[in-house]
Amino acid sequence: MAVLAVIAAAAGEASAQARGFVTFETSEVVIETRDGKRHDFRVELAVNQRQRMQGLMYRSKLAPGAGMLFDYGRETPIAMWMKNTIVPLDMLFIGADGVIVNIAERTVPGSLAPIPSDGPVRAVLEVNAGTTARLGIKPGDRILHRIFQDTPSPRR
Repeated sequence: MAVLAVIAAAAGEASAQARGFVTFETSEVVIETRDGKRHDFRVELAVNQRQRMQGLMYRSKLAPGAGMLFDYGRETPIAMWMKNTIVPLDMLFIGADGVIVNIAERTVPGSLAPIPSDGPVRAVLEVNAGTTARLGIKPGDRILHRIFQDTPSPRR
């Protein structure tokens, strides 16, 4: 049975590449709220230009506890959009220290309106719409992931 799962996964990846879609490495992310609660997510990593351009476009669903972490490698002002994105999302804009700078909740599928960070950020985490409200996630909370490990936290 495991062999069939591996073959199916490989076939799915080959099919996605044949259609021109890029594939993504997956990783674990923890969101730690200021009151000490921890929320685990399994995310895909968008770390290069092609991956960041594709993002979550054309997907009809996003599993609970899943998301995509866009890593820009350095702090810069970021603006996202929802072009060709079917699933409504919450977008968490994250500083180089892993601290959430701002959150855009319940973004509108298909919208071309820019969704900006409130200043320079290193990364953006996209999760299902309503997740931040349901879990009480707010600016000032921390994202725990390897891309933020070497940066001090002046904002907390």
